[in-house]
Amino acid sequence: MTDDAPTALPGPFEQGAPVRPLLVLVGPMGAGKSAIGRKTAKMLGVPFRDTDSIVVQQHGPIADIFVEQGETTFRAYEHEAVLASLSQDGVVALGGGSLTHDGTREALSGHRVVLLTVSDTAIAGRLRGQKRPLLNRSDSDPLAEWIRIRDERMPTYRAVSTLEIDTSTGPIQHVVDRIVDWVREQEESE
Repeated sequence: MTDDAPTALPGPFEQGAPVRPLLVLVGPMGAGKSAIGRKTAKMLGVPFRDTDSIVVQQHGPIADIFVEQGETTFRAYEHEAVLASLSQDGVVALGGGSLTHDGTREALSGHRVVLLTVSDTAIAGRLRGQKRPLLNRSDSDPLAEWIRIRDERMPTYRAVSTLEIDTSTGPIQHVVDRIVDWVREQEESE
């Protein structure tokens, strides 16, 4: 779901409060951006948007787009979804490769960006049975391909983010609580 109904919280997160910079979640495939983003948005009482879900709703399954139209077309669709999401209040989860688009990186300027990371060991279990075009298109081991892609993109993730949180262990609620506390601290200092 890309636009969950918010549950208002007291204080600066009340309905009708002025629109503020978004909270944007970035990171490698499988880091938990969608699940954590959805829960974070609910706790903050704001809408949640997942750019991968938006692309699927508008253009069909991502794997089909890669096969039928190519990665370049997918990245253009993804960039459009990012720009539309950044123009609204809420929490936005970006696809793992969205930062490969120059315009997407530039569009993140001025937004609160949290990098979610995950260890090689933890991701191995999360990737089993998933259909991910960039991991399933070659004869290489999906985990080895994930590590290669993650290592290639990590400098970009870090360049655009303000806070980095590892999602490898523990309940995701701990990650959500940490993000919510950080956002509240940011709100209070503004």
